[in-house]
Amino acid sequence: MFKVGSIFIPVTDIEKSTEWYVKFLGAKVIDSWGDGIGFYLPSGSTQLALVKVESPQPTEFITKGDQKNGYFNFVVDDIETAHQHFKNNAIVTSEIDDFGGMKFFDFFDLDRNPFSVVNEVYSSPYHSDNVRKMQEDDRDNK
Repeated sequence: MFKVGSIFIPVTDIEKSTEWYVKFLGAKVIDSWGDGIGFYLPSGSTQLALVKVESPQPTEFITKGDQKNGYFNFVVDDIETAHQHFKNNAIVTSEIDDFGGMKFFDFFDLDRNPFSVVNEVYSSPYHSDNVRKMQEDDRDNK
């Protein structure tokens, strides 16, 4: 019944940020409105939207002590290639880290919004193929 439709990202300069998201994430413009612009990514169904704000806004929350967590992440098939893509373009990133087989790193957009990039681990219940199977099973059991 419900699915995530769009993720909204606060940015201070719509024009420069639009160019950045198109160039570095491969985002494709859907449409714009007053102080915002919507995108789709070549893979996946969730849309992104940039919304103009006067000053930078937090795009992450504190979990414990000073440990931070983003509100969402990007999934890639080849994390090393994605990481190198950002490094080659002088985009600030963290190093690739490994958490039980899942590799991840963070990168930052023009407003220093942090985003995580993760690879999918097939054995994980969170892998998109495994989630899709659970969704199919739910539909079949109704």
